[in-house]
Amino acid sequence: MDLFQKCVEFTKADEVKAAGLYPYFREIEENEGPVVSIEGRKVIMAGSNNYLGLTAHPRVRQAAIDAINRYGTGCSGSRYLTGTIDLHVELEKRFAKFLGYESVLLFSTGYQTALGAISGLVSKGDYVVSDKENHACIINGAMLAKGGFAEFVRYKHNDMADLEKTLQRIPSNAGKLVVTDGVFSVSGELVHLPELLEIAHKYGARVLVDDAHATGVVGIGGRGTASHFGVVDKTDMTMGTFSKTFASLGGFIGGPERVMNYLKHHSPALIFSASPTPASCAAALAALTILEEQPELVGKLVANADKMRKGFTDLGFTVIDSITGIVPVIVGDVEKALIFWRKLYDRGVFVNAFIPPGVPPTMSMMRTSYMASHEEEHLNTILEVFADVGRELGFIP
Repeated sequence: MDLFQKCVEFTKADEVKAAGLYPYFREIEENEGPVVSIEGRKVIMAGSNNYLGLTAHPRVRQAAIDAINRYGTGCSGSRYLTGTIDLHVELEKRFAKFLGYESVLLFSTGYQTALGAISGLVSKGDYVVSDKENHACIINGAMLAKGGFAEFVRYKHNDMADLEKTLQRIPSNAGKLVVTDGVFSVSGELVHLPELLEIAHKYGARVLVDDAHATGVVGIGGRGTASHFGVVDKTDMTMGTFSKTFASLGGFIGGPERVMNYLKHHSPALIFSASPTPASCAAALAALTILEEQPELVGKLVANADKMRKGFTDLGFTVIDSITGIVPVIVGDVEKALIFWRKLYDRGVFVNAFIPPGVPPTMSMMRTSYMASHEEEHLNTILEVFADVGRELGFIP
């Protein structure tokens, strides 16, 4: 069969577009944080990961402009060769201090961080042990390691008893890396990190926590999942991204200096990728400075999300409970989800429609997420629109 045949036969997206229900790849023409312009009109953004609302902050914008004026638009090489500038090193040192680790290593994206860290550290005969609902970057990092003849096993979602059973089956002399989301990106749930650490270390495994949706959201001053539980000193490594809280692009991993040094010299994702741009580094540095100066932004974000969790629940919607910036509203099957999304959008509210295979067949949802820059008027309007659409479609009384 011709390799392209499956591409020709894939028409599902075209059918959804033709029905006017396609929620993806919408072009944002102007971004002011809580309000964006899409298709020539203003809509309230309730689906962004811009948790502290810093992408539009004047200091962040100016830092990026200043970096371009000084360094140009790119680094023209990998970190390994000609692509390291002093901003990379400064950002690594600042983040190491912020997170409480000996050392931090930057990657070009958060996705690459997972691929590069897992496949760079885990080799033939070692095991990657992953939560079944981890982000795709972790799964693909484990698959990449498996291609290098490592083993890849998974345990039931946030089930510490099943994690222990899984570790018991692995040879005691094998290298083991347990990888988990800190805040799970679909549900917004927190991992049971203290128990996970106790079990993992009992069986000689190291732990890597992906804090993409946790840094700047949970923990003391937004320092992430390990900080939230008071176990930074027990958490072997934490990785994350600059594309959410830190209003930029790039990824990081923190841990022991010797481990970061090893990854510098053994991670193809780092060695063979162009380094983060000067503007990206400067923007992330500025965002980190603002977070350190104004930790109350984290409280504002959480208060906004808590208001919405209570508001949706009071209206009669089914909501996955958590303490993070992600508030999923369950609507059921795919068709209902797409119709629900379209009606919200037509009334001026943009959310993310999550449908299978990203979620189980009966768990299609409106995944809403909030920012510190959302004001009461934005949040109240979102609740009003959800109420109108929910009643119209029979989801709530």
